[in-house]
Amino acid sequence: MPDWNALADAALTGAAPTREEALAVLTAPETELLALLDAAFRVRRAAHGLDVRLHVLQNAKLGACPEDCGFCSQSARHDTGLGREKLQSADEIVAGARRAAEMGAVKYCIVTATRGPSERDLDVICEAVTRIKAEHPINICTSLGLLREGQAERLKAAGVSRFNHNLETSERYFGEVVGSHAWADRVGTIRRAHAAGLEACCGGIYGMGESLDDRLDLAFALRELEVESIPVNFLDPRPGTPMGELERMTPTECLKALAMMRFVNPTRDIRIAGGREVNLRDLQVLALYPANSLFVDGYLTTPGAGYEHDLQMIRDAGFTVAEVVAT
Repeated sequence: MPDWNALADAALTGAAPTREEALAVLTAPETELLALLDAAFRVRRAAHGLDVRLHVLQNAKLGACPEDCGFCSQSARHDTGLGREKLQSADEIVAGARRAAEMGAVKYCIVTATRGPSERDLDVICEAVTRIKAEHPINICTSLGLLREGQAERLKAAGVSRFNHNLETSERYFGEVVGSHAWADRVGTIRRAHAAGLEACCGGIYGMGESLDDRLDLAFALRELEVESIPVNFLDPRPGTPMGELERMTPTECLKALAMMRFVNPTRDIRIAGGREVNLRDLQVLALYPANSLFVDGYLTTPGAGYEHDLQMIRDAGFTVAEVVAT
């Protein structure tokens, strides 16, 4: 079994663990969990101190997505009863940003369920972003699907600082999750965002039936792409989707996955994302030791624990809410 502190020492120099070391993190016995989290916390603290960065999601276009992602209740191909809504107005998107700013969020994340943004969608979103940036120092992330040439540049010019497009899983397993586009399409969108001067928010979902090697592949792919922010989701199976009957991960599996992600990507913003409440359960607070940010006030289609609950959890554990630094 690896020396967890030696693994932390290497990560603090910027070195990646070997695949064997990273796999050992995922397979560590439960008796090693606290020692493992303590080592991951050393790495997290060196890069981010005790700060926890709050992110707020705005589902600006619900449902009717033409893609077939097997985990997603917003796909038009799955009978989930979720419904569909048109793109929100610029006024509605701006109002959401005001609420996020009141909560102390460092990032306001505008999300649409779609293959990619139409020019009309971009007109509305860019108008909203320009208005938000005139009112608040809050940073804007958009998650709009696959980008075409010139679209990342439009978002950047409007005031967007980060673009989200998750790889979801390993290249090998991707075809088991999505059939309507390729893993390479997602990588291309991240590279397009970087080329336009945007930061990249890119992570995935664990617990979709993937192997431990797939979990490693995702973490190392994110390191290779040099993404700035990594949301780690844990599948919360949605009724009516192809993955609706899968079992949730255990809390300790989740914590080991977060620790592994921290060792592989030592300085990055690692966020506890969808499914944290129902997968981590009573061990949720321990996720703050490898991770340094989280979504508050719910997710795209499911509620979270609640803003006040999350603030109390952060404070009770001795962490602090990060202040907004405009970019």
